This record gives sequence, structure tokens and C-alpha cells, in this order.
Amino acid sequence: MKGVAVSTEAGNELQTVRFVTETLKIATDKRLELYNVTERIAEILKRHDIKEGVVLLSSLHTTLALFVNEWQSALLHDMKVMLGKVVSPGDTWRHNDPEYSDCDRQNAHSHLQATLLGHALSLPVSAGRLVLGQFQAIIAAELDGPRNRDLAVQIIGR
Repeated sequence: MKGVAVSTEAGNELQTVRFVTETLKIATDKRLELYNVTERIAEILKRHDIKEGVVLLSSLHTTLALFVNEWQSALLHDMKVMLGKVVSPGDTWRHNDPEYSDCDRQNAHSHLQATLLGHALSLPVSAGRLVLGQFQAIIAAELDGPRNRDLAVQIIGR
């Protein structure tokens, strides 16, 4: 853990801002699946006792995406259907063609789907808790599983 002293706006006292970095491991079990990682991120935050700051999340894989949305079964189903419609695994992609690519996983659609969802999130922390709306959850989208996956979690705060 590293820290730096900063002056607060309310007064001139110095407080230490800490930087915490961890890797969150996820073992996925399907080719396409959504995982609610909100509580796991909240546990890391609580363990380091950060009250005010920001949590930065980054997928360390090109076919594991991160996003925030409602964790509701019908919507989760619809998200998976939408991903397959927008970027179909059945379409012809150069990444899957040995003439153009050395990739043998036939996972071009997974890479393309991930670019639509994104690989990183930043979330505020206030009063020791993630600042999320009532129905918001942090969702990891496995797009090319099953695999062992890693998320970089960095917390900056005091």
C-alpha cells in the first residue's frame, strides 16, 4: 500500500490517500455468461477500510467485459440475446479465418462484443461504500469461456 498526504478543502489538516491494488479472480463456467461481482468488489473495499475515493476496475482479458446495469434475470437473458444479434458468432469474421489470423479459437465475435461493452469501470466511494444506484450492479461478461479470469482492482482513497 502506498500513500500520499493531501490537504482537504474543509480544513488544512493533512490526510493520507492510499492506493490499493488487488487481482480479483473469476472462474467462469460457460461460453457466454454474466457474473455479478458487486459484492466481491465491496468486500475488497471494506477490507481496506477506504471511506472516500474511487474504485478502478479493469478486465485483464480481451474477451471479458465489464459494465454496470440492473441484475434482473429477464434483462440478463435479453442482454445475452442482444449480444448474439448485434455481433453474431455465426457471421464471417477475418479473425476466425486462417488466411488472415493465427487464432484457432473461433472467437472473433467475443472480441467484438467486448469492444461494445468495455473493459474498465470507475466507481465513486462514499462513506465506505460503492456509490451505485438502487438497481445497479457491477457485471462481468464472459464472452469466450469457460476460462480463469482476472480483474485488476485499484482503490484510491482515504
